[in-house]
Amino acid sequence: MLKKTLIAASAISLSAFALTACGGDSDADSKGGDSDGKITMGFAQVGAESGWRTANTKSIQETAEAEGIDLKFTDAQGKQENQIQAIRSYIQQKVDVIAFSPVVETGWDAVLQEAKAANIPVILTDRAVDSEDTSLYKSFLGSDFVVEGERAGDWLVENAADSDTNGDGKVNVVQLEGTTGAAPAIDRAEGFAEKIAADPTIEVTASQTGDFTRDGGKQVMESFLQSDDTIDVVYAHNDDMGLGAIEAIEAAGKKPGEDIKIITVDAVKDGMTALSEGKINFIVECNPLLGPQLMDLAKKVVDGEEVEARVLTEEGTFTPEQAKEVLADRQY
Repeated sequence: MLKKTLIAASAISLSAFALTACGGDSDADSKGGDSDGKITMGFAQVGAESGWRTANTKSIQETAEAEGIDLKFTDAQGKQENQIQAIRSYIQQKVDVIAFSPVVETGWDAVLQEAKAANIPVILTDRAVDSEDTSLYKSFLGSDFVVEGERAGDWLVENAADSDTNGDGKVNVVQLEGTTGAAPAIDRAEGFAEKIAADPTIEVTASQTGDFTRDGGKQVMESFLQSDDTIDVVYAHNDDMGLGAIEAIEAAGKKPGEDIKIITVDAVKDGMTALSEGKINFIVECNPLLGPQLMDLAKKVVDGEEVEARVLTEEGTFTPEQAKEVLADRQY
């Protein structure tokens, strides 16, 4: 995975400085933004599948307004075809910059080629695309999902003895995956797998998508519990699925955080609350407040400035004790 990441990073860096201002037929286009100097951004959001995504949308909308950027916003409702349609609409409207968080990694080359042909720069947020042509976008702003998975795996390896809740010398893990084909689902699973390989007592015994939703997490966990009474740990790719798993575990007469340990990713307020209550044991942070960094990048690419091909967000991890300390000041 590291090799794959380094190769991708190298490929991206080759195109990092081949940046041009957004242009077009009109004089206003050549200057970037409308004739009044206002930048128009088309943003195609994944949907509203989780508390994380809601906070992410709010950050983008509020920051755009504060920065004087005209934001054309589309909710794709979790469907790639809706995002592609939205991007094509933005191209027809001749926006100054397009940003989106791709539902899945693949299948974007055609529409991104159309944006490139129209000389409209594209910024990826939160999730990456799997494309050999890195000139199709100017920058990718978001988390390192592999590292997030690694942090979850590291915690489990360090706490393996305490996580053997059945006392059979094994740590049986069930994994609640994000949307199939989505970058965070793929990378969080890979990072986690790489780290737990260091401990032969830890094994992922079942893995199924819950589509990043609370209902999905609950339904999958109910199925896992019905077919397996030796589950020690739940690893959920986001807080919402973990919260759904808690509901299923409690309905089955077990104590989440004790009878079954729970590890999640995101650190949204509902997840942090459950963590502070001991129902979740460990959360890896994925910061959704990307609005300020996104608007800064948008201004720079529209003006033709050089930007980093990969912009990371700052994130940490939380234990129940740490959650209690920061919960009152949590913004999302």
